[in-house]
Amino acid sequence: MLEHTRFMARYNRWMNERLYACAAGLPDEERRRDRGAFFGSIHRTLAHLVLADKIWLGRFAEQGVRFEALSASVLARPDFTGLDQVLFDDFDEMRSHRAELDAAIEAWAAEMTPAYVQQTMRYASTKGAPREHPLWQALSHFFNHQTHHRGQVTTLLLQAGVDPGVTDLIALVK
Repeated sequence: MLEHTRFMARYNRWMNERLYACAAGLPDEERRRDRGAFFGSIHRTLAHLVLADKIWLGRFAEQGVRFEALSASVLARPDFTGLDQVLFDDFDEMRSHRAELDAAIEAWAAEMTPAYVQQTMRYASTKGAPREHPLWQALSHFFNHQTHHRGQVTTLLLQAGVDPGVTDLIALVK
């Protein structure tokens, strides 16, 4: 599980770098154009991923094990207002923070122990409902959620005339 988590963290960074580079080539109005996706635009979909990652990283950080990689700046966010909350209105600021998050996720994965991954995770959902399940299941969700929404971003980029290229996980393997 640890090797898989570390591989997924590398894939996460690699894909985010590629998608943000593609999105950076678009004018801001194109990144913000509502294209009918769940979060509307490229910007809002990328913003949702930043928010969701910070929520999940906060939950992981509260499981009784201290990780240097999960610093205050990585975990900091305003009070939750909804899953469509945009933490960074400026694209360049969001891109910079995304890079910080991805570096932290890779460092956090490198710090994990087998015992941490196998423990029971306890937290409250965004609606306040108590949740409890094996931590490895939450890790699987964490990376799957990112892949799901990045898939939406690739479609939105294609609609905007930008081809992000191959996005398959196996493409990371050299």
